[in-house]
Amino acid sequence: MAMATEAPKDRFRLSMLVYDTRYRAVTIQVIVLVLVLMGLSWLFNNTVQNLALKDRDFNFGFLWNRAGYDIGQALIPYTNNDPHFRALLVGLVNTLVLAFFACLGATVLGVVAGVLRLSRNWLVARLMTVYVEVFRNIPLLLWILLTYVFLTETRPQPRDFRGEDPAATMWLDGSMVVTNRATNIPGPLFENGLGSVPALGLNVSLNFLAILAVVAASIWANRIVLWRARRIQEDTGRRPTTWWQSLLILFGPVTALLWALGFHLEYPELRGFNFAGGIALDHAFTAMFVALSIYTGAFIAEIVRAGIQAISRGQTEAAYALGLRPGWTTRLIILPQALRVIIPPLISQYLNITKNTSLGIAVGYLDLRGTLGGITLNQTGRELESMLLMMAIYLTISLIISAVINVYNSRIQLKER
Repeated sequence: MAMATEAPKDRFRLSMLVYDTRYRAVTIQVIVLVLVLMGLSWLFNNTVQNLALKDRDFNFGFLWNRAGYDIGQALIPYTNNDPHFRALLVGLVNTLVLAFFACLGATVLGVVAGVLRLSRNWLVARLMTVYVEVFRNIPLLLWILLTYVFLTETRPQPRDFRGEDPAATMWLDGSMVVTNRATNIPGPLFENGLGSVPALGLNVSLNFLAILAVVAASIWANRIVLWRARRIQEDTGRRPTTWWQSLLILFGPVTALLWALGFHLEYPELRGFNFAGGIALDHAFTAMFVALSIYTGAFIAEIVRAGIQAISRGQTEAAYALGLRPGWTTRLIILPQALRVIIPPLISQYLNITKNTSLGIAVGYLDLRGTLGGITLNQTGRELESMLLMMAIYLTISLIISAVINVYNSRIQLKER
């Protein structure tokens, strides 16, 4: 009786790299990678040779030279005697802070405008349409300049708040004031502060770390409570009341910590020729924040509107049949499903906000573009090094933002069995 045996395997031959489909894809990828590396190598060597012909080299040693210029809004300690690298860090922090708050403002404004644009109230829907069409069709730079001019030219001077019958008054019961110089808001103070510790050349506040740790622990504990409530609901069909537990867990510990630290607000006061106390926001930052939020919010509004309309009408009708009110239907049924459509294009808008912060140089906001790509570049003459470093930083920030949002996007996607 004949026995079935395995077919003999062909020995590997070099021709298989081209003609065998098992190896052809890898071969093409390796060839493309080699060509790209060779092109980059040629470009780098050509640049170095051209710089040598002009008696210039390629190095980043200038980052450790004395900067010699001041930065009006510095969230980390900085003097003009610090090196350019320190100025770079100050500009980077300014960029990240502006991008963070602009993303928050644009998201809130965009979600509200997107939902209201679908309102059955004709006037509200048309007003949101006008907002979207006006703000997204005018260049962002013009909105930045217009906002900055409005703040600096139309607001009163500090001296107008002086006297028994002042020409101007503070807002919100004397807690906030907007002059032609800056916007002053209340600032946090701690009577029993924990001090700070040096880390990476910065003084990190222990108060901030303690508050951050307590908030993180409260969120983690609240997730456990909600997880337990879901388990009980799955087992018994009845969900226990957890709202008071969530409020106590989320706000109780941090409130107790703030009380122990002696937290209170410092309000701005007119001292001499200007306001002092609290937090002074430069008009360049305020103009950038307002313009970025309103401009990008118009695009996010369209994204939200499209995401909501992508959900089948039957979902809304089924919710109404179960007795849910329109507000609950939108919050519990429509928006959670629409997020799967909204998140991917929303990432692009966050990236646009981060990159558009570089327009702050038009109003004197010294972010990464204004420090490294502006004053440092002009002082040192290191155009190539400054631009390459700035491009690498912006690329890194964008990739981090994309990675974080993509993680959230993957968690809310439908999971197939």
